Amino acid sequence: MKTEFTLAQLADPDIAVADKILRACVHCGFCTATCPTYVLLGDELDSPRGRIYLIKQMLEKEQAPTPDVVKHIDRCLSCLSCMTTCPSGVHYMHLVDQARVRIEETYQRPLTDRLLRAVLAHVLPRPQLFRLAMTLARLGRPFKALLPASSSSTPTPSLWRRLRAMLDLAPAAALPPPGPAGGSVFAAQGARRGRVALLQGCAQAALAPRINQAAINVLTRHGIEVVLVKDEQCCGALTHHMGQDDDAMARARANVGVWTAEAARGGLDAILVTTSGCGTVIKDYGHMLREDPHYAAPAAAVSAMAKDISEYLAGLELKVTAETRGLNVAYHSACSLQHGQKITSIPKELLSKSGFVVKDIPESHLCCGSAGTYNILQPDIAMRLRDRKVANIATVKPDVIAAGNIGCMMQIASGTGIPVVHTVELLDWATGGPRPGLN
Repeated sequence: MKTEFTLAQLADPDIAVADKILRACVHCGFCTATCPTYVLLGDELDSPRGRIYLIKQMLEKEQAPTPDVVKHIDRCLSCLSCMTTCPSGVHYMHLVDQARVRIEETYQRPLTDRLLRAVLAHVLPRPQLFRLAMTLARLGRPFKALLPASSSSTPTPSLWRRLRAMLDLAPAAALPPPGPAGGSVFAAQGARRGRVALLQGCAQAALAPRINQAAINVLTRHGIEVVLVKDEQCCGALTHHMGQDDDAMARARANVGVWTAEAARGGLDAILVTTSGCGTVIKDYGHMLREDPHYAAPAAAVSAMAKDISEYLAGLELKVTAETRGLNVAYHSACSLQHGQKITSIPKELLSKSGFVVKDIPESHLCCGSAGTYNILQPDIAMRLRDRKVANIATVKPDVIAAGNIGCMMQIASGTGIPVVHTVELLDWATGGPRPGLN
């Protein structure tokens, strides 16, 4: 694609990156076939190709984003399926991230939209506040019908529609007790073969601490010491995808600092992540902080150490002790894992080697509709994607659904009665841990 940025514009490192990305796009349209919003809505501007055109105009002409431009950018899930499909290697993720920052800086959203986004950005990255919010939402679920009805055909969902979506996602039961605190160290069983940091997370830490506990169980059982680093923060993914880059970058710097210090103090073979949405952003810290003279090098080192839990476990010889054969597992490949991190076969291979019968889901490349805060901010599209995903899962008749991202797990579980667990929970069971909550 031809671009017309001025030399003054190209002096901005972000614009220089955008220019390179835009020039790589040949507008072939392959991305439209795998873009969830284009598949559902059939609007060219709700495809990667259409959004790239809108972003080009906004950045190149330094135009203030219009409500229509904001609508189409907001509808993007950042599932990155287009990056998997693109034959030209267009790095859409870095382009749409820039667009969101530009919108956040220059566009005045309606007051209710601003307030809701501010609340989400403040609450979700803080596990204690998030636990309180989920408890209140659970108590408020019975009163959902009292909220004013709103049309699903409006371009931007109303505040009431979004509040309904929040209540729909609230857990039906009380949240479990919090997991271990930062600063905890879990010794390897037997001879120590390695030492890793495990991301504690924010939403997952509140909703399902059992996931990290399962990871700790598997790792220590196989000779790996696990540390939960003190003063670690939210990875920044939630605010990063909302265009609030100051917050996201501050969290990235804080994490780079504490992880670098831990590596220097006790040594780290890897920084492991059990929430793939977080992993995709942590692996991008090197890019995010590339212009920071104090953090560029350590951020690149942190990104190189970051691994999804499945990547690391694939390098260990897991000792299977439980009888799991015959249990049919529908493996849902989270977008952040398959498209963002290009990890596709490893989790399925780990499950198969552990005795599970792994079933591929039709249309596995399409997003389930979770996408961080998307299922709150764009609930109607998210629900349609969830229902499509659940229908595809039902065709393989699984006993259990496995996924590597807490957002996907919550989203899918809200539309089916089939148990949904994290991949590492099944691997923990297979190697001597407790059987996860299966019907």
